Amino acid sequence: MKRSSVALITVTCALLLGCNNAQQINGSSLKTVNRSVTHIKERLPLDQRIEYEVAFWSLRDEVRNNKEFLDAINGKTPGQLIDIGKELFLKRKAAGNKEYEQFSNWDQMIAQYTQERIDQNRKKSPDDRDKKNPHSVTYRMSGM
Repeated sequence: MKRSSVALITVTCALLLGCNNAQQINGSSLKTVNRSVTHIKERLPLDQRIEYEVAFWSLRDEVRNNKEFLDAINGKTPGQLIDIGKELFLKRKAAGNKEYEQFSNWDQMIAQYTQERIDQNRKKSPDDRDKKNPHSVTYRMSGM
């Protein structure tokens, strides 16, 4: 009985410690960064996803050395990463970066990128074969 109690407590503590970092980026390797960034992004509210992506890629563009990038991003939460993205925006805008001249602030840039993403998703036109015979999917199986 004593051993099972100790084992149960150990397993419970391990699970709690493992769950504690669910909203933090794992920067142990580029593969784990990509996996954790994707995992976190999928759980963010829709209005924060693009902001999170832009912040991530802004930091990646700023820090080209892989080790330095992993150190810079390791343990960051979505809020912290977005704050870094905002700082980079201000830094680049102040430096006269042409990409940022058209935006008066971070929120305006994110709003434009969000609208562009919405427009991209709307432009997807259905396949012509779906129009001819909407109940047939056999042409989709030929590529398998």
